[in-house]
Amino acid sequence: MNVLRSPELLHRSSSRLLIVDVQVKLVASLEESTQKRLLEACRFLVEGARTMGIPVIATEQYPQGLGPTVSSLTEFANSRPTKKRFSAVECSGLPTAADDDRFQVVVAGMETHVCVLQTVLDLLASGYQTFVALDAVSARRSIDHEVAIQRMANSGAIITTAESALFEWCESAESPEFKQLSSLVKSRPL
Repeated sequence: MNVLRSPELLHRSSSRLLIVDVQVKLVASLEESTQKRLLEACRFLVEGARTMGIPVIATEQYPQGLGPTVSSLTEFANSRPTKKRFSAVECSGLPTAADDDRFQVVVAGMETHVCVLQTVLDLLASGYQTFVALDAVSARRSIDHEVAIQRMANSGAIITTAESALFEWCESAESPEFKQLSSLVKSRPL
């Protein structure tokens, strides 16, 4: 039976995951509890994306100065292009959404009000349906983070969570990946 699904839901065949600048020196600038939340949520997303067969790109902002992507994420990223422009769209090599079968992008990373915000706004301008995993983005200051989330939502980005994104990609308990996803969810700290 073919069930009509909402266009507001993520679909694994039309999605990709973009991890923006989760780099050693940037992560070190966060409070310890924020570091743990960000890294856990990003790792959860990349592990789930790999389970679901979803491409992962992780960008690095000026790695000579900010260090590489944190080691817990590097094994999952299909590519890690470097950049100096704050938006990750240009270095990611993504075409416009009209030329891309994967027209949905889930964005995670840092900092929310700089590279994540500019990336999300550029993705939206390029026609991508853009999702921001709220638990997988961060900034050093909470006011910057909160205002950026509101601005992205007001601009048309869909605010979600890492777990919600993974269950949308999975779609059904009958999915062959459901048991793996279930184990991944159970292993997450509350």
